[in-house]
Amino acid sequence: MNLTGVGRRYGLRRPWVLRGISLDLPRGTLVRVEGGNGGGKSTLLRLLAGIDAPTEGRISGRPRRTAYVPERFPAALPLDVVSYLTHLGRVHGLPRAEAARRAAHWLERFGAAGHARTPMAELSKGTSQKVAVAQALLAEPGLLVLDEAWTGLDTSARTELDLAVAERTAAGATVVFVDHDPRRLAGAPDAHYRVEGTALVPVRTVGTTGPRVRIRAAGPPGSPLPAGLAGAPDPDGGILLTVDADRSDEALRTLLTARPPWHVRTVEELP
Repeated sequence: MNLTGVGRRYGLRRPWVLRGISLDLPRGTLVRVEGGNGGGKSTLLRLLAGIDAPTEGRISGRPRRTAYVPERFPAALPLDVVSYLTHLGRVHGLPRAEAARRAAHWLERFGAAGHARTPMAELSKGTSQKVAVAQALLAEPGLLVLDEAWTGLDTSARTELDLAVAERTAAGATVVFVDHDPRRLAGAPDAHYRVEGTALVPVRTVGTTGPRVRIRAAGPPGSPLPAGLAGAPDPDGGILLTVDADRSDEALRTLLTARPPWHVRTVEELP
């Protein structure tokens, strides 16, 4: 997916919210976007998801299946939860039985299976957010756009969403997210940008100097990641860590000398 000279403003005489945005988003990329409140983050995400159209510039290569979790989910709909999710699956082209199966699967994963027949308008804020995330994931989108999607989720559901993000990128999908917690998916994003004024500028993590290395590792059951390391769940089990190449030996040493030691599955240099 590619953005070329993209700008957005809401009226000919209104100021530009974003302008001159050029960005490449390869398949399988996890991208974090940050910026101040009201600074244009949500506008950028809506452009990426195809909810808004650019005022100028061009967006090309958007995957056919694109999913979006907005900051505020309109839950007051005249359907129960499973009917809503099944309908969304049908919109994405899934057969009815498959849409219903996937709806049940994601409700179970996010701990909301007990609300399958609850009217949408009667959901709590937290359960409504679980449904919002489920509807974005059930069609296995090629582009997943998350605007503060973790907000309102309980701890278990947040962890499940972390894992789902890792699963989507491992399957070749592009995931772009905004989250107020700077620790969210720490060490996992392939790219990091900040909206400054009307521009999108790359953020260089403190201490980064060049190429990065991705490490897949697994620890003993229940063992926390060793101190000083951060990662995201690996869809195949274990943890994914992304570190600067000049810190990879240190990270490997930390994993291998932990008590009990971690098992390092693969080490690959990122392009």
